[in-house]
Amino acid sequence: MKIRPTIYLLAIFLLLFNNILKAQNTQPANTEKILLVGTKEAPPFSFKNNNGEWKGIAIELWENIALEMNLKYTYTELPLKELLDGLTYNKLDATVSALTLTTEREKLFDFTHPFYNTGLGIAVQSEKSSVWKAVLKEFLTTEFLEIIGALIGGLIIISIIIWLFERKKNRAEFGGTTKEGISSAIWWSVVTMTAVGYGDKVPKTLGGRLFSIIWMFIGIILISTFIATITSVLTVSQLEFSIKGPEDLNSNRIGTIKYTTSEIYMQSNRIVYIAYDSVEEGLEALNNGKINALVYDAPLLQYIINKEYKGEIEMIPNTFLRQDYGIALPQGSLFREPINRLLLKNIHEEQWQDLLYKYLGK
Repeated sequence: MKIRPTIYLLAIFLLLFNNILKAQNTQPANTEKILLVGTKEAPPFSFKNNNGEWKGIAIELWENIALEMNLKYTYTELPLKELLDGLTYNKLDATVSALTLTTEREKLFDFTHPFYNTGLGIAVQSEKSSVWKAVLKEFLTTEFLEIIGALIGGLIIISIIIWLFERKKNRAEFGGTTKEGISSAIWWSVVTMTAVGYGDKVPKTLGGRLFSIIWMFIGIILISTFIATITSVLTVSQLEFSIKGPEDLNSNRIGTIKYTTSEIYMQSNRIVYIAYDSVEEGLEALNNGKINALVYDAPLLQYIINKEYKGEIEMIPNTFLRQDYGIALPQGSLFREPINRLLLKNIHEEQWQDLLYKYLGK
């Protein structure tokens, strides 16, 4: 009977100790700690302005939440793979950017509730731009330049021959100085070859007329070949750039960005692709014709296109494969619940719509 008070005291002590532990586990870590927040260039969600300050939709959302929670933090810029590894191995306290929630990532670290919903987009050269670039590219090939060179050379040779026949007996049309006579012959050769035939200059000697007949037939063949080449180039370019959606990706040269959900999509759908280190590098390759399309998160593509490639690159209207952006935290982070509450509060306020309009125009 004498040991009962001791047992009661021990039970009370254990109960108090347990409550203390529970209280500690339901509160965030020491808010005096300076958090290391990873980010990367992903405009309009995270980017540096001209003063080197981080701005963007995700950055401003985080800063509003951190202010309300009285958190101290510093940003560190890292490539995407290092951001993911930093969360996995607890080297970062949070990652704030356009980071997509996926099943694979959720196994390695935690996400807050999504703050933005979008999808993958496909960027292509604008139809007008792509057609003329294809034509120009074809014109600059060695084969085509050889044809043009042969055409010009043949035209000059025929012009000199006609001038030699006509210079004495047809002085009114091919006479004058050597320069004037050959210039007149070149003019005649051009209008004859193109079947324009102004009739202002007509060979009158037998030799001149024989060579005129030969040049007419050669001109018909050359003009027909030229028109056929142009038609072929335009037709091929129309087919080459006729990407209407993800179902057309397999039959085209496609680019995407390394370590992203768009690359995972390519791999899972067995689509052959070229991986670029950044969206800027991918868009430059698209603009130069190295690829036919670039697949990546739609708002990130659209933002850079509007700033740097307007009229040259455009987005296919529809998105696919839904993307949800969230703030990423190490697994088991005690900040997750309080951040979630403030995140939901922020995205349902009018200021959130103003922020989206500021960067996305919607």
